[in-house]
Amino acid sequence: MSKKKKIKKTLVEQILDKAKISYESIIFATHQAGDVVQIDRHQLEDETIYKTLALIGNVTGPVIGIVPVSAHLSYKKLAAASGNKKVGMIPLKDLEQTTGYVHGANNPVGIHQTKKFPIYIDQSALDRGWLIVSAGELGRSIKIDAQVLAEFVQAQFTDLIEV
Repeated sequence: MSKKKKIKKTLVEQILDKAKISYESIIFATHQAGDVVQIDRHQLEDETIYKTLALIGNVTGPVIGIVPVSAHLSYKKLAAASGNKKVGMIPLKDLEQTTGYVHGANNPVGIHQTKKFPIYIDQSALDRGWLIVSAGELGRSIKIDAQVLAEFVQAQFTDLIEV
C-alpha cells in the first residue's frame, strides 16, 4: 500500500499556524506557458481570488494593494489611501528583491512579516467576509477570513477598484 504524499506547508501557512490563525489551503494546477507559469483556477470564481500587487509610492516607498483578480487596481485610489500623490507598479525585475516573492506569489502575510510595507485591501473582501490570496508559492493559496487577515498584517480596507 502506498503512503499518501504529504504536501509541505508554505512559509505563509507555517506563520499562520504559529499565530493560531485559521485558514484553508488551496492548491491549483500550474503549467508553463513560455516564460510565465499559468495557474489553472477553473473551480473558483475570479472575484473570490485576490491578487497582491506591489507598488511604489512617491512619499511612502513600497505599498501593497490587494484586489480581486477580476478587477483593476485604481492607482489614484491607492495613492490617496496611502498618503501618496502617485503610485506605480514595482518593475518586474525589482519585484523579488523588493518583496521577497516572484510575480504571482506575493502575499500579504509574508510581506508583512519581513518588510512591514503598508497594506490596503479592497473593501469587497470585507463585504464578502473572506478572500483567497497567494500562500507565497505559485499554485498555492489560502482562503482566510478578511478581517482576521487585515488585523494580522495591519492592513486597511478601502475602495481600490478602478471603475
